[in-house]
Amino acid sequence: MSSHTRIIDAIGLGPVWVARDGQFEGYPVAHWLTDAPDTEAVPAPPVSPPAPPPSVPTEAQPRAAEIPAPAQNAFVATPPPETEQLSWEALDSAVSSCQRCRLSQTRCNAVFGRGNPNARWLLIGEAPGEQEDRLGLPFVGRAGKLLDNMLAAAHLSGEHDVYIANVLKCRPPGNRNPAGDEISACQDFLRQQIRHIQPEIIVALGRFAAQTLLETDQSIARMRGTVHQYQGIPLIVTFHPAYLLRNPPDKGKAWEDWMLAQRTLEK
Repeated sequence: MSSHTRIIDAIGLGPVWVARDGQFEGYPVAHWLTDAPDTEAVPAPPVSPPAPPPSVPTEAQPRAAEIPAPAQNAFVATPPPETEQLSWEALDSAVSSCQRCRLSQTRCNAVFGRGNPNARWLLIGEAPGEQEDRLGLPFVGRAGKLLDNMLAAAHLSGEHDVYIANVLKCRPPGNRNPAGDEISACQDFLRQQIRHIQPEIIVALGRFAAQTLLETDQSIARMRGTVHQYQGIPLIVTFHPAYLLRNPPDKGKAWEDWMLAQRTLEK
């Protein structure tokens, strides 16, 4: 056994993907977690549609002005204002004190990001989970540990080579799916982060991040495997690490996405 192999085994990393025809030769693969799913991306329970109302003769239907407005939430998200570019420190402070949407009433901490703000790689996830909300940092739960292993397998440091952020800066209660008005209220913060970092490549982690950045409703299966563009920056779509904890067989597909990102950046 070579000294390199002994070191990999000693720190708990080991081969998960099997290279074919030497395609991934030279890339050490981290040992990925395969236990129970993380709490970071729990899908919302399905809601049964209401039964259709009984048909009413045309002459008996109320006019538009007579139809009562739908009930409003106690807190209505404020659309992001058109603001000038803040300094990095001022932007961090604005996120910490944000009251633009209802999530400000239930969060413990707003989660700005972690990593190197001058990195070539920008990774964007969906929203903070329970541990992220408690600690104020993104991807620090079991899905975050898996992400760190994925970065190590691609020869990337989570502290020096990448910056990690989320579409939403606050945790949706119960890790439910983000609401459209919550995403809209938070978008200006993410846009300003991207302008500050000026990454050479963006990796969208999961469906919500990809759909938000690309302004599409396509499935992740249709978005994967293609080099997209976000304001002139190459963007690669891959699975969220929490999804991979629940679906270990798709880790091989995720590795293909990371290799596509590597090749795109090398060009």
